[in-house]
Amino acid sequence: MKIPFNKMQGAGNDFIVVNNIELGLSGEQLSQLAKQTCARRVSVGADTLIAIETAKGNGDFYARYYNSDGSEAEMCGNGARCVARFAYETGLAQEEMVIESIAGYVPAQRLDERIYRVQLNSPAVFKEDVVLQVEGRDITVDYVELGNPGIPHLVVHYPDLAMTQLETILDLGRELRNYPAFEKGANVNFYDLLRDGHVVERTYERGVEDFTLACGTGTGSTAYVLNKKGLTPNNPVKVEVLGGQLQVNVEGENLFLIGDTNRIVEGAIIDEDLHL
Repeated sequence: MKIPFNKMQGAGNDFIVVNNIELGLSGEQLSQLAKQTCARRVSVGADTLIAIETAKGNGDFYARYYNSDGSEAEMCGNGARCVARFAYETGLAQEEMVIESIAGYVPAQRLDERIYRVQLNSPAVFKEDVVLQVEGRDITVDYVELGNPGIPHLVVHYPDLAMTQLETILDLGRELRNYPAFEKGANVNFYDLLRDGHVVERTYERGVEDFTLACGTGTGSTAYVLNKKGLTPNNPVKVEVLGGQLQVNVEGENLFLIGDTNRIVEGAIIDEDLHL
C-alpha cells in the first residue's frame, strides 16, 4: 500500500501530513500508521502524524493529531501552522482558514510563503503557583489548559535553562508529566527569562515522552503565564526553543502563535513493516 504524504516541520517540531479525505483510514488505522511511521531510524520519523479530514462543522477541514506512541492529541500548535500551509498550497483552503480539531476551532492565516499564524485555543483553566512534591522537594508550577477538552500544560521556571543539559532535567520532566494530580498527564514547559525579555523554553511532551525541539501549545501556555504575571514586557513574546524561535501575541485570553514552516519531503510511504 502506497500512502501519499508530506514531511513538514515548524521550529523543529516535525510532522507527517496525510490527506485522509482521500485515504479514508479509520481512527485505529491512523493510530497504527502513526506508531509505525513516526518511529525514527526505522521509518519516516516524526513527532506527530496529522490526518486531514472533511470538516464536521463550519471550518475548512478537520485535523486529527496522533502522537508517535499512537495516542490521539487534542491539538498541536506548530502542527496547525504546518497543516495550514499544506492546505493552502494544495488548494484545500484560502490564505485565511479555520481548522477544526478535538480542542475546537483554530483560525489560521498565511503571512508569507513560509510564515503562518494560528490562534491557539484560549485557556479554559489557569491555576497559578501550584506547589507539587517531586523527588522529595517542593516544585512551584503554573497549570494551564488550552481549549475544551483542554490540552494540559505545566509551566515551570528553571534558572540558567539555556546552559542546562536536558539529561539533567529529564527525570524531573518525566515525573511532572506523570504527576498523579493531573488525570491526562501534562506537557511540561521549563522556561527562563533573559535580560532582553526573550524567553528560553524546553518542553517535555506527553505522547512523545521526551523533550522535543518545540511545542506550539506549550509556547503559547508559557507566554500566557508570563503575560498574566507581568513577568515580560514584550508582546509578542519571543521564545527561543531548541528548533528556533516562535512568537506569541497575547491579547487578553487570545493567543496567536507565529513562526516558520518548512515542507521537507513529498512522496509515498511504502514501509514494508506497516500493516493496517
